[in-house]
Amino acid sequence: MHDLTRRELLAAGVAGAALMAMSAWAQAPGGDAAAEALLAKTAQELLALYPENASYYGLDKGAGAALKSQLADKSIAAEKSRAAWAARRLAELKAVDRTALSPKTALDVDVAQTAFDLAVQGWRFPFGEMGVLNGQNSFRNSPYVTSQLCGAFVDQPDFLDSRHVVETAADADAYLARLDAYAGELAAENVRIAADTARGIMLPDFLLDITIGQIAGARAVPVAQQGLVRSLADRAAKAGLTSDYAGRAAAIVRDHVTPALDGQLAVLRDARAKATSDAGVWKFKDGPAWYAWALRFATTNDRTPDEIHALGQAQVKELQARMDVILRKQGLTQGSVGERMTALGKRPDQLFANDDKGRAELLAFLNGRIADVRTRLPRAFGTLVKGNLLIKRVPPSIQDGAPNGYAAAGSIDGSQPGNYYINLKDTGIWPRFSLPTLCFHEGIPGHVWAGEYANRLPLIRTYLSFNAYSEGWALYAEQLSSELGVYEGDPLGELGYLQSIAFRACRLVVDTGIHAKRWTPGQAVDWFQANTGMSRAQLVSEVNRYCAMPAQACGYKMGHNEIIRLREKAKAGLGSRFDLRAFDDIVVGSGNTPLTLLERVVDGYIAKARG
Repeated sequence: MHDLTRRELLAAGVAGAALMAMSAWAQAPGGDAAAEALLAKTAQELLALYPENASYYGLDKGAGAALKSQLADKSIAAEKSRAAWAARRLAELKAVDRTALSPKTALDVDVAQTAFDLAVQGWRFPFGEMGVLNGQNSFRNSPYVTSQLCGAFVDQPDFLDSRHVVETAADADAYLARLDAYAGELAAENVRIAADTARGIMLPDFLLDITIGQIAGARAVPVAQQGLVRSLADRAAKAGLTSDYAGRAAAIVRDHVTPALDGQLAVLRDARAKATSDAGVWKFKDGPAWYAWALRFATTNDRTPDEIHALGQAQVKELQARMDVILRKQGLTQGSVGERMTALGKRPDQLFANDDKGRAELLAFLNGRIADVRTRLPRAFGTLVKGNLLIKRVPPSIQDGAPNGYAAAGSIDGSQPGNYYINLKDTGIWPRFSLPTLCFHEGIPGHVWAGEYANRLPLIRTYLSFNAYSEGWALYAEQLSSELGVYEGDPLGELGYLQSIAFRACRLVVDTGIHAKRWTPGQAVDWFQANTGMSRAQLVSEVNRYCAMPAQACGYKMGHNEIIRLREKAKAGLGSRFDLRAFDDIVVGSGNTPLTLLERVVDGYIAKARG
């Protein structure tokens, strides 16, 4: 689909765009037409299987309006059906004759084949959650259906509030339908949790305690005051809708959602009675094999846990040496790098008050750093996107188990901004020097920025996402921002950036330590704190994340390493003809690509630049 973009798909509607696409395909070279038709069909089928993504991308209107009243089916039967469909589609993708395709279309097909191949491998394990083909949640691969990080309870309340637009009566009715579907998702998860518990697969006890606490806390709020009810009532009133949407939503929550939540508490408490504190997947039957697969998806390479562990240790040492130089220049000479960073993070001048005023000041500081980096981006990109970004606090209802920071891309048409969420349960984990680099990672020029380039590609390419590219780009964005001078005159900010990069190198050590080397969570936190100096509360949350979602955290530094390697390759190959803006354009503009294919993209850029 060379000339037809996702914006055109949105404007024309799914059905109309399909007709337009046929015309474009007819003019495509060689065998591109048939391949692109297959990819377009695949993208539409993925939206039907995972309808929430239609709302994320702004495709739940026009011909896609029916998707707005649906959520993904989470039943065992649905998972088996998706797995069978994916296997059939993988065979079709493998059968496409690459020699008849243009380079761009061949890359698109290879990207899709990589995703489907990894998904089919993942579905061979009859437990947990396989997220590879779930668009915005593709990184959500876990041996656990529900945890403090993922599952319907974590996802849907915020999704309905922030992504389900309510402007018309049809929108409000679709919200009610999704509210009922949310209860169905919970009920389906309950069956799967019980089945996994019978297999001996359950969260470690300390994570079950957090998850049960989150759900029980939300369950205790009176129905009329729950966010699920108030969100629809407030937005319907703002839109001038007169029906009793508050009453209708409350009835669904009372009669359907609440019983499903009670059922989830019951199965989780049953699991808690049988759980141990062992955190690694090594304790499960097929756990090591599952972890090997999860690492392949998270990193899109075949490095073993031992190799990743050793690489992380080496890179931590290298980064600590750079941090030591800056610390000494600041007069901080006593103790290890980690100890000095811990002391720096507790200085009053680096902390925001842990109250509503302090949180507001912190958010204002983040917005100021984004405003500054925007002025520098023309030096790094030849083609600039808008960078439609909203910085938000993680909803308090899930903050106890949520990550410290994360992002969600904006809609294709720009009507919904990308969201960068920061966990402000305790502002003490966010010393001022640590915050700028997080902005650049989650927002601009990181995740949200890259998402807008992806919006210009064929739908299948924006839909499919690879953890190592996504997180590798975001970590590269942190480095790029430093190279653009955001820390000139701010040595503590530069320290925060290096601490962030070292933190991601530490993840390679800690994740593999927990799941392959049988580290306890306490060991992991101790090693983490000794090597980063970050607050213990922050690192406990991080280690809890790796326990619930193994391997995902390894994608960051592995992806960053590869992008930097390829940049050095381009510099060596082009010499004085190397242009940073052209390199960045090709890497971000080519879309979310497995590391196994990214070198092909960069090699093409090098060859073209040579002339």
